[in-house]
Amino acid sequence: MNARARTPTLTRSDIQQGWTGKVGMDTERVHFTARPAVSVVVPVYNSQDVLPDLANRLGLALSNAAPAFELVLVNDGSRDRSWDVIAHLATIHPWLRGINLTRNYGQHNALLCGVRAARYEVVVTMDDDLQHPPEEVPRLLAKLAEGHDVVYGTPQEEQHSWWRGLASRVTKLALQSAMGTETARKVSAFRAFRSRVREAFAAYSGPFVSIDVLLTWGTTRFAATPVRHDPRQFGASHYTLRKLVTHALNMMTGFSTLPLQFASLVGFAFTLFGVGVLVYVVGRYMVQGTSVAGFPFLASVIAIFSGAQLFALGIIGEYLARMHFRMMERPTYTVHSTTPALAQLSP
Repeated sequence: MNARARTPTLTRSDIQQGWTGKVGMDTERVHFTARPAVSVVVPVYNSQDVLPDLANRLGLALSNAAPAFELVLVNDGSRDRSWDVIAHLATIHPWLRGINLTRNYGQHNALLCGVRAARYEVVVTMDDDLQHPPEEVPRLLAKLAEGHDVVYGTPQEEQHSWWRGLASRVTKLALQSAMGTETARKVSAFRAFRSRVREAFAAYSGPFVSIDVLLTWGTTRFAATPVRHDPRQFGASHYTLRKLVTHALNMMTGFSTLPLQFASLVGFAFTLFGVGVLVYVVGRYMVQGTSVAGFPFLASVIAIFSGAQLFALGIIGEYLARMHFRMMERPTYTVHSTTPALAQLSP
């Protein structure tokens, strides 16, 4: 896909409403206007109460920050009336688009769906619980204008529980090799990036998705800026400890070889340990003329080495499972329906 194909396709009604974001180009790279048009993508799950406030605050925050903007709400199999609320909001706000997935695929899968549907030069992603204040979006855009391709909004003060913070730190370990240690520590779901970056993962398909990893496929120009992080206003977090651990494992085994490298180090360490045991046994026999006491020593060594082998096999099994699921060609997401305005704009 060439650079010209990334220019948003606008209908006559779009032009009448003043959606005039433009992309300027030269032979080397795409140059964005000082105030680029913005697409905000929000995955939605059981958030019917907060969506009206989210839409209103985003509309106010972006009306002065961008010449054109849109809000793409992706309903990720909500069990409440979230989709009905999205459909109603789309009739009120002409810049609001809705996508309804057939079932719950996961936050990052829903994000990927919305990112691919975004029409403007800059894409902003955020959560649906208003812990990412819409008023902080201009701060991300200002940092992006400094020449970066991806900017993360790092919370000035975390509002999450300690176990969610622990799972988040484990997940970020897998990103360090691709993004750099300093930037990986500041990764968050509140991010802004240039839409051209998505071309690097345009052909990606598979049930396991990590937006942050996919962004590393398209650029190395990452940055972060501190932003306000508000307490949750409605309900409780949908992330349980089990979901966070599963996501961390999917991250590390689906997009990184770090676990395999760790298994290799464990195998090398136990090889050295085995050599040490052999030297001890032979040395004792040569010096004292007696062998090491039998069963307790032998049972301990066998248990240690068996545990190390099963650990390494378990890691290899996780990678084989990822290969199995990808060979099944399970869809990343499936769209059930969209709001009428979005359907009219689809190619």
